[in-house]
Amino acid sequence: MSELLGSVALVTGGAIGIGRAISSGLATAGAAVVIADKGDPAAAVAAIEAAGGEALGVVADVTSESDLDAVIGAATERFGGVDILVNNAGIFAPLQPGPFDQIDVDEWRKVMDVNVLGSFLAARAAVRSMRQRGGGRIINIASTTALKGTAFLLHYTSSKGAILAMTKALARELGGDGILVNAVAPGFTVSEGVESNAGQMEAMRRNAPGSRILSREMVPDDIVGTVRFLAGPSAGFLTGQTIVVDGGVYLH
Repeated sequence: MSELLGSVALVTGGAIGIGRAISSGLATAGAAVVIADKGDPAAAVAAIEAAGGEALGVVADVTSESDLDAVIGAATERFGGVDILVNNAGIFAPLQPGPFDQIDVDEWRKVMDVNVLGSFLAARAAVRSMRQRGGGRIINIASTTALKGTAFLLHYTSSKGAILAMTKALARELGGDGILVNAVAPGFTVSEGVESNAGQMEAMRRNAPGSRILSREMVPDDIVGTVRFLAGPSAGFLTGQTIVVDGGVYLH
C-alpha cells in the first residue's frame, strides 16, 4: 500500500467526485497529494490528513496559466516538486445532452477550454518540475464517449477525443525525459456532480448499466486502482496507452 511513497501527485479537479477519489487513492498509496480545484479543496485535504496522508489544496482554474504556475510553485515549496499529474479537471456534469446543432457556441468553447486547454496547460506546467526531478507520470482522464462516438454530447465527446490524441503525442514527445503519458477512459460514472443533473442521470442510467458485462452502476472508486497502477512502478514500461475502465461495455 506504499508503492508511491516519496512521490508527489498533482490532481486537477481533485476536490469532488472522481478527482477526490483519485486524490484519496494516491495518498493511500503513499504519495503527497496536491489538489488543485476551482472549488474549495479544504474538505478533500482534511480527509486525506485525517487518514494519515499528506495533502495540500490550492484553489486554481486550469484554464489560467498563472494559476497553474502558482500550483506548481506551492507544490515545490511544500513538497519539492511534482512527479505525477492526473489531468482530471473537466466539464461534464452540467451538460445537457442534445443535438449538435443546438449546442451553444460559448458552451462549446468552455468545454474545450477546460477539458483540452486545461490539460495542456497543466501538463506544460508540471513537466518543468518533472524534468528537474528526472522523470514523471502524466495520467489523463479521458472517456469512453470518444471511443464509442457518443451522440448528443458532441462538445464533450470531441474534447475527450482530443485528450486521447494528446496522450499519444505527449508520450512520444516526453519519453526521452523519462515521463510516461497514459490515459484512463471511464464509462458513465455516478459521482456527486453528475447526480445533481437529473436529465443527464436519467438518460445515462437508462443505457449504461444494462450494456455492461458487470451490470451495476460505476462509481468513482472504480477508477482509482487503474490510476494508481499507471502512477506506480509496475507501469514503468507503459506509455501512450489508454486503459478503458467501464465494467465491460467497450471491448477492444
